[in-house]
Amino acid sequence: MSDVIKHECGIAMIRLRKPLSYYLEKYGTPAYAANKLYLLMEKQHNRGQDGAGVVNIKVDVNPGIRYISRYRSIEPQPIASIFKKINKKYFKVKKTNPDHYTDAEWLTQNVPFTGTVWLGHLRYGTHGGNSIESTHPMLRQNNWRSRNLAVAGNFNMTNVDELFALLLSLGQHPKDKVDTVTVMEKIGHFLDLENQELFDKYKGHYSNQEITEIIENELNLGNVLRRACKDFDGGYAMAGVAGHGASFVARDPAGIRPAYYYVDDEVVVVASEKPPIKTAFDVNYGEIHEIKPGHALIINKQGDVTEEKFIEPIEKKSCSFERIYFSRGTDPDIYRERKELGRLLLPQILKSINSDLKNAVFSYIPNTAETSYLGMIEGLEDYLSERRKEVLIDGKPTLDDVAEILDFRPRVEKIIIKDAKLRTFITDEDHRHELVEHVYDTTYEVVKKDKDSIVLIDDSIVRGTTIERSILNLLDKIHPTKIVIVSSAPQIRFPDCYGIDMSRMKDFIAFRAVIALIKENGMESLLEDVYNKCIASIGEKNSPNYVKEIYAPFTDDQLSDKISEIVTPKHVKAKVQIVFQTVENLHKACPKHLGDWYFTGNYPTPGGNKVVNQAFVNYMEGKLVRAY
Repeated sequence: MSDVIKHECGIAMIRLRKPLSYYLEKYGTPAYAANKLYLLMEKQHNRGQDGAGVVNIKVDVNPGIRYISRYRSIEPQPIASIFKKINKKYFKVKKTNPDHYTDAEWLTQNVPFTGTVWLGHLRYGTHGGNSIESTHPMLRQNNWRSRNLAVAGNFNMTNVDELFALLLSLGQHPKDKVDTVTVMEKIGHFLDLENQELFDKYKGHYSNQEITEIIENELNLGNVLRRACKDFDGGYAMAGVAGHGASFVARDPAGIRPAYYYVDDEVVVVASEKPPIKTAFDVNYGEIHEIKPGHALIINKQGDVTEEKFIEPIEKKSCSFERIYFSRGTDPDIYRERKELGRLLLPQILKSINSDLKNAVFSYIPNTAETSYLGMIEGLEDYLSERRKEVLIDGKPTLDDVAEILDFRPRVEKIIIKDAKLRTFITDEDHRHELVEHVYDTTYEVVKKDKDSIVLIDDSIVRGTTIERSILNLLDKIHPTKIVIVSSAPQIRFPDCYGIDMSRMKDFIAFRAVIALIKENGMESLLEDVYNKCIASIGEKNSPNYVKEIYAPFTDDQLSDKISEIVTPKHVKAKVQIVFQTVENLHKACPKHLGDWYFTGNYPTPGGNKVVNQAFVNYMEGKLVRAY
C-alpha cells in the first residue's frame, strides 16, 4: 500500500502444558517459552509498531511469591526491548548461580517470567497517543488470584458509550472512557461475579482456603464471556489470562478479526496469523486451526483446551483487507488469494492499454503488491498462450510471424523503488506530506519515451496522496504516453470501525471523487438529504447505512475516472487512468473472507452503520474527529 494507514494489532499466547522441568530437560533452557513468544511476536511485527507488551502467569506458586510479571514498551524497537530485559534475568541466574539455572523449582520461586502462561501483544493504536498506559496487556489486579485479569486484543468497539453506561449501572467508576478499559472492566466484573457465586456455593462447607482452590479448578471462563460479551458491538480477537492460570481467546460473532491456534502435548499456541505459528513451532499448516466466530478457545488451570460458543455467531464476514494487505503473504491461502486478485484484473488492464502489450511495461508498488503482480503476469502469460494458439491454428502466419509470436514476452521492470521506510519513523502527517515525494525513485531508460504505457499495480489505494504527490510526478519524468495505476482492492468508500485506522471519510479518494461528481451534476441537495437522515438516526440502534445513497447515482467507472482526474497533477503530460478491482472479483479471490464494508458499506454489525452515519455528519459539519 503506497498510502500510509495504521495496522491492526497482533496477539500471541503460549500455554505450557507440562512442568517447567520438562522444558529444562528437553530444551536445556528456562527461556523456551520466552524464545517462542519472541518469535511469534517478531513474525507479527507488521501488525504493530506503536508498542508491545508481555505478561506471564505462574500457576500454583506459594503465597508471598510474585506470580504475575509484565513488561510493556513504547521504545522504537519494543519487542526487542522487552525480551532483552526478560533474557537478562535468565543470564543473571546462569552467571551467578549456574546450578539454579536448571533447577525448575528454584527458578519458579525466585525468577520472574518463568511461569506457565504467556500473553504478548503488538499495538498499532487507532485511538489516543502512544503511551505506556495504552499499551496491552492491560492488568486488573486483586488479592484473589482468580480475580486478577490481564487482557490484550486486536479489536475496536463501536458502542463504547453504551458499554461505559453499562459499567456505571453496575456501580463501577471506570478510570477511562476507551474500549480497552471498558472491555476489561466488563469482563472483570463478571469474573468477579463467577468467583463470588462459587464462593457462596461452597461457603460453610469448606474453609476459605479450600474454597479458593475449588474456585480456581471450577471457574468457568465460558460463563464469564457469555455474560460479559453479549453487549459488545465490534470486531475483536480478545485474549485474557486470569491470575490462577486459566486463559481464553474470544473471537467476535462475525469473525471480523482473525485468530488461529495450535495444540499438542507440550503447548497451546494462539496468534493473529498462521505463518508465525508455523515458523515458531515448525508445524504443518493443516495442524493450525481457526477459532470459529462467536467461539472462544478456553484453557483451564490444568491446561485442558476446549472451544466454546460464548455468543451466537452471525454471518461470517472476516476482514478481506486482512487478506489483501495486513497479514503475511507467506500464508499459502493468502498467497493464492493475492495472486488471484492480480489475475482477475487482467481484462480491465488490457482494456486500459488497448491490448497493446508491445508498448507496455508492467511493474508494482509497494513490495506488498508483489504477489498480486505475479498473479497479473501469470494471467498475461495465459492470455498470450491463448492468443498464440489462435494465431497459429486459425491464422496463416509467416515464419517471421511465428518467430515473433513465440518469442514475445510481457515487459516487466522494477520501475518504482522506495528509498526510505517513511512509515517507520515519520508519524507527523504534515511532515510526512513534505517528504513523501522524495521517498520514491524511478528506474530510468527502461521505458520507450513517448511510446510506452506503464502499468503499475498497488495492493490498495486509500487516500491517493502518494500517487498524487510522488508516483505520478516520478513516472512522468520518464515520458510514458500513459500511466495506469491498478489497485488489487476495490474503491475504499466507507470508514472502517473494527480495528483499522480508516476513519475520516474526507480522507478517502473515492469519497472526494463522489463529492466532486455530486457538485458537478448540481446534486448538492442529495448531501443535505443524507445528512438529515444521518442526524435523525443518531441514538437509533438499527439504522441503515444512509451514506450508500451518495454513491448510488454513479457507476464504478465514473468514480474511477474522477479519481484519475483528481490525483493527476496539472503538469503531468502522460494520460493517467486508475483501475480498481471489482467487488465481485474480490469475492471470487477471497471466497471465505467476505467482509467488505469499506468497499460496499455493508457493515456486519449495527454499530458499523452508526459509525458511518456519524462519520458523514462529522464531514458535513467540518469536524475532523473519528466517529467511534
